[in-house]
Amino acid sequence: MMTVLVSTAFGIALVPLVWLLWTVVGRGIGRLDPYFLLHSMRGVFGGMDAGGIYHAIIGTVWVTVGAAVISVPVGILAAIYLVEYGAGGRLARAVTFFVDVMTGIPSIVAGLFAYALFSLFLGPGAHFGAIGAVALSVLMIPVVVRSTEEMLKLVPNELREAAYALGVPKWLTVIKVVLRTAIAGITTGVMLAVSRVVGETAPLLLTVGVIDSINFNPFEGRMMTLPVYVYRQFTAGLVPCNNPNVTCIPTINYDRAWAAALTLILIVMILNLVARLVSRLFAPKIRS
Repeated sequence: MMTVLVSTAFGIALVPLVWLLWTVVGRGIGRLDPYFLLHSMRGVFGGMDAGGIYHAIIGTVWVTVGAAVISVPVGILAAIYLVEYGAGGRLARAVTFFVDVMTGIPSIVAGLFAYALFSLFLGPGAHFGAIGAVALSVLMIPVVVRSTEEMLKLVPNELREAAYALGVPKWLTVIKVVLRTAIAGITTGVMLAVSRVVGETAPLLLTVGVIDSINFNPFEGRMMTLPVYVYRQFTAGLVPCNNPNVTCIPTINYDRAWAAALTLILIVMILNLVARLVSRLFAPKIRS
């Protein structure tokens, strides 16, 4: 009976996932081609059968990588302190409390925080990729901390004690034994954090802005990202095609939005595959 219940629950949980993938693939695969991936929206207007997401892909990669560079070291170091050094201490309890609070922060608040922070130094109206990276890092840090903390707690204490018995200092034990043992779970947690923020729209609208051109510099000028691109295209709605002498596709904005959403899902899937590969390569080998 329990086997049937668990299997049924698993099947029910798969229904919305499969339905989502089927819908996105079915509506987005038609426009997803090399032209769409390698061109921007510069000079595209109306119902033209043109335009792509190259500028949005560049912006998404820069902002996400910047957020990971900020949040991953901070999150892992904070988790190491909570588990290895400050367990049970007053500071550790305070850090745990604030991490739990940060986990529930709305994404729009993170965007407002990053925008206000940079406005103090650069003045109001500053929009560039680095601000978006800071906003996303606020959302990533608590996920990295909690996932890394749980993985470190799963490392058996016998491994630590064996290292201490051999005269290995604590900091080297953490690096060579604890982190090496938990690397697979830590990598998975980092990828979950990246997947959590790569689709955020509200903070990027506030901090990065929108643009139709390609921008490779995350420290100057606005950048387009895939979530914002999807939002902009979908809200643009149907195109009124009143001139029969001009080539016009009424649903072109919706087609671009679905194709961009499919691209975003593929990026997340690739990141998860890379995480699994890294976990397999760096996980400790068990000798028989």
